[in-house]
Amino acid sequence: MKHLQATKALLYILLFFVCFTSCTKDDISNSEAAANITVKLKSTIGQLNKVFIDIEDVQLKVKENEDLPNAWMSLNIINQGTHNACTLNEADPLLLVDHIKIEPTFVHKIRLVLGDNNFIDLNGLLMSLDVSNLGNATPSNLIRTELLANKTYEFVIDLDIDESIHFDEDQNMMILNPKLYTAIRQFEY
Repeated sequence: MKHLQATKALLYILLFFVCFTSCTKDDISNSEAAANITVKLKSTIGQLNKVFIDIEDVQLKVKENEDLPNAWMSLNIINQGTHNACTLNEADPLLLVDHIKIEPTFVHKIRLVLGDNNFIDLNGLLMSLDVSNLGNATPSNLIRTELLANKTYEFVIDLDIDESIHFDEDQNMMILNPKLYTAIRQFEY
């Protein structure tokens, strides 16, 4: 019986030793190595006060050549739909992506993907904003930054409303060609 208890104790010690030595500290930390991303949208306005934009997605360009498959990575936006861009300010930006984890990578650009439901309210008259023919349905901004593991990044996209909208007299239509500026803040977690 004493022999069985000694074997049992030896087995527990061996099991304990195997559990704590099978993974190195690097293996454990690499399995959780990710960059954490938040994306917010705010606007800079002047004269216009009722501009509605249809936001479908936010994407990061992670490969230099846009023609390569998977050059753009979708960040799975949480607030899709049409929003009054003029109400999005520094104090109350629109949260587009909330703490999504991605593998560390180099990012070349960030872009918004806009839908077809973009319009402006001019004194009660709703006018459609063209983004597909003369406008830009996927405005991007050059950021060229490396996302590192175990860091949190907050991208704040600033949409300049007054610079983004113009009237095309030849086509007799309002054009939305968004002008974006992006600020990036980095935090450690």
